Amino acid sequence: MDILGGLNFVLSVAIGLFILVFLVVIHELGHAIAARRNGVIVEEFGVGFPPRAWAKKLKNGVLFTLNWLPLGGFVKLQGEHDAADKSGDYGATSLWIKTKILLAGVVVNWGMAAIIFMILMWVGMPKLIANQFYIKGDTTIESHPLVIEKVTDGSPAAKAGLEAGDVIKSLQGKTDLADISVAGQITKSLAGQDMVLVYSRNSLEKQITVHLNDDVTAVQSGYLGVRFNQKQTIYRSTWSAPVSGFVLTAQLSAETFKGLGALVGNLFTGIVQKFSGDASVRAEANTKLNDAGNGVAGPIAVLGMLFPNARQQGIASLLLVTGIISLSLAIMNLLPIPALDGGRWFVTMLYRVVLRKPLSKEKEESIHGTGFMVLMGLVVVVTVLDIGKFLK
Repeated sequence: MDILGGLNFVLSVAIGLFILVFLVVIHELGHAIAARRNGVIVEEFGVGFPPRAWAKKLKNGVLFTLNWLPLGGFVKLQGEHDAADKSGDYGATSLWIKTKILLAGVVVNWGMAAIIFMILMWVGMPKLIANQFYIKGDTTIESHPLVIEKVTDGSPAAKAGLEAGDVIKSLQGKTDLADISVAGQITKSLAGQDMVLVYSRNSLEKQITVHLNDDVTAVQSGYLGVRFNQKQTIYRSTWSAPVSGFVLTAQLSAETFKGLGALVGNLFTGIVQKFSGDASVRAEANTKLNDAGNGVAGPIAVLGMLFPNARQQGIASLLLVTGIISLSLAIMNLLPIPALDGGRWFVTMLYRVVLRKPLSKEKEESIHGTGFMVLMGLVVVVTVLDIGKFLK
């Protein structure tokens, strides 16, 4: 990496770090605003984590601090434990007020994602999911053909005479190839079988039949043996952009929950299958564990790969990544994970509504402290995986 490339990388990491801190700070600001509006005293609002670099007492009595560790931010409420009972304590409020305060950060991050997606619908939103919402009468769609970028020697594509630069018109009769992932789905579904392919070369169309590999690892390049290239499909709207952006945020929320379910399923199923006496089952376990590992990204991957790549592609790509991360923060804080907002709400509900017994300060600290340690352990594991990806 040359000096200029190194400086660009450092700048990209700095921009990414600023965006991550911004998204966490507005999340915490949501908590602070909801707390003050519901009579809870906000003692401190911090940007970054201690040690403290600078502090100022604001007119509203909140201590505003800037801290040396640029890893997000925090809000400190008076009487944060559920057992606290003084006036102005978080713990002294009703379950409904606690719910509003805990979910305020989620609402802010979700709303930020929706605003970003609305803006992108005006300037150009890439196609992210198959059934992406848009209003037909007000949306123009810029689509691009599916092009072969590389043909692997000895592959089914090479044997059929396909070459780099050929434009794919249809696969097994399917002409809607605006999403590059569709091609992979079709070839996978026809593994080991014949597939009818129509392509164009020098403005001349030709139809051929290709016998696909039955094993994706046979030529290390898929069932067909090519690498496709395709520019993203872009949606642009005017008056309907706010509606489309809002609905797309809801769609991506649902897709994220599905993805989390699949990730957890692959992780636990893979771990169980690793103890099987059947070699084929253990091989399947490795695939599931690899899928689970590839489905998560920690700070190294986000700052070292995601943001530099997004910045290189332009402001729209950087905005898209910001929106997706903001949405991810919202959804992660909805999950019943101790130490996170959803976990705090879940534990409070469990004791107040289900168990109907008081939640002592010691018990609450033990639950969330243990959850925090587990989270930090997962962060370490994901960071190690990130470093492996980064060094490849």
